[in-house]
Amino acid sequence: MSCILKGGGGLYGRLSLGAVVLAAGQGSRMGYRPKCLLEIAGVSLIRRQLIALSGAGVDQLVVVLGHYADLIRPLIEDFPITVIDLSAESEFSQKYSVSAGIDALHGKFDAVMVTPSDMPLLGTADYTDVIGAYKKRPEGIQMVRPVFQQDLGNPVIFDYAITDESQDGIEPMCRNWWNNHQEKCLAWPTENDRFVVDIDTLEDLEILEKRLGRKLIYPEAVGMVHGSA
Repeated sequence: MSCILKGGGGLYGRLSLGAVVLAAGQGSRMGYRPKCLLEIAGVSLIRRQLIALSGAGVDQLVVVLGHYADLIRPLIEDFPITVIDLSAESEFSQKYSVSAGIDALHGKFDAVMVTPSDMPLLGTADYTDVIGAYKKRPEGIQMVRPVFQQDLGNPVIFDYAITDESQDGIEPMCRNWWNNHQEKCLAWPTENDRFVVDIDTLEDLEILEKRLGRKLIYPEAVGMVHGSA
């Protein structure tokens, strides 16, 4: 009986997995600063993501940059990752970023996992749990997403075959695909709220800081520390 070779939730066979980390946003609701460069105990959110995903046994990691690419790239270039820089493009939508990230995957994987770069609490065990849920999914399910108290969370993991489809031009990360293909989707229930904690606004940041009991700061390159000019 074959077992998994890298992380991912039990004796359910080897799963080849590509992951796309989205870090192209403008951070407009955060004062036009890159959220993923906020640091917890000296480690930026995006580096935390890359460390956690590497520990979960992802075969290829793609990071999609756009706004602030010149600030983010130097802080992650020591990882064995593929970096896609959209800063010269006119579009930075999530749909476009996901498509660009998937296109950068080398070869054909069994599954693809997509996650935003501003998920501050996710660790290797959390990603491993989602991978395990996907591997144990019922027949016919092509997409799995964690749900905490009716709130859909991240990451999203889906069958690579979806990327070959062009139904209505809808990308798999978009909520429309989830809504239009409910019979192929599994909302995986979890009591782990880390899957729904992100940083979209300054209020989100304040709530997280209270939870952690510490301030999150930006590196000097960003030019500001949260709460100061």
